[in-house]
Amino acid sequence: MQYLDFEQPIADLEKKIDELNELSVGDDVLKPEIERLRKKADQLRESIFSNLTRWQRVQLARHPERPYTLDYIELMCDDFIELYGDRYHADDKAMVGGLATIDGQSVMVIGHQKGRDTKSRQYRNFGMANPEGYRKAHRLMEMAEKFNLPVLTLLDTPGAYPGLEAEERGQAEAIARNLKLMAVLEVPIITVVIGEGASGGAIGIGMGNDVYMMENTWYSVIAPESCSSILWKTWEYKEQAASALKLTAKDLLELKIIDGIIPEPLGGAHRDHRASADAVKKQILKSLKKLAKMKPDKLVDHRIDKYSSMGVWETAGKTS
Repeated sequence: MQYLDFEQPIADLEKKIDELNELSVGDDVLKPEIERLRKKADQLRESIFSNLTRWQRVQLARHPERPYTLDYIELMCDDFIELYGDRYHADDKAMVGGLATIDGQSVMVIGHQKGRDTKSRQYRNFGMANPEGYRKAHRLMEMAEKFNLPVLTLLDTPGAYPGLEAEERGQAEAIARNLKLMAVLEVPIITVVIGEGASGGAIGIGMGNDVYMMENTWYSVIAPESCSSILWKTWEYKEQAASALKLTAKDLLELKIIDGIIPEPLGGAHRDHRASADAVKKQILKSLKKLAKMKPDKLVDHRIDKYSSMGVWETAGKTS
């Protein structure tokens, strides 16, 4: 288990518990002390995780052991057939998608995919999709509409790939076309932020009828480090930037950007992949049941009204 810096007190206690377990093989003498330390570790974990800062939640969203899109698909879906390619240029490994069933309900699943080691991270481009990734998502969403299948999108990206070649192939245009399509898609769209939700890279597959965030995730127009580098010309103020951006699930629920928060196991989703997937699956099934009652035109109206009502503005009066 990899621990974050603010989890160090918990790591120290769990290390001590492991040491005592090794010493007490076949012997119950140390059992009371082990139980005492376990209770202390649980209490400490509950105390720490009930008072997380926004930056600490950003760190949890990036934890290398968190479940990624393909992990959720494996744990939630009865079967999955991955579909490849955008039919224009290539197949983007940072964006995965395909046909799946969840408790017998057929859906089109699309999501960002990161890697766990150096080789797989390079293969998946660290979860940063190129234009072909968004065009693949566009193709799959059109297919979903053709066969009247709900669309499920799982967001987990530090942003769309900002490389020169991505810009040359129309990165902004590809994301814009997806937004245009999702605004009028005549099937339900359910979106869940399972990790990082950064900028256009996330919203490029994230315009849903129902939008949910997992408890320890973030969703913002810009990453804290990038915000810090723009405002303070250094990454050193990333914690202050995270606080100012109000990018956590709790913040976005209060701002009425999302529809709800999906709880994670104590300590983060990486602590229990199965429990995390079960929580996401439960919410997806609930949303599917609700949205299935809406006619296609009402789904479109619901989505347009939802995004049109976001934000606060004032109408200026006539000046004298």
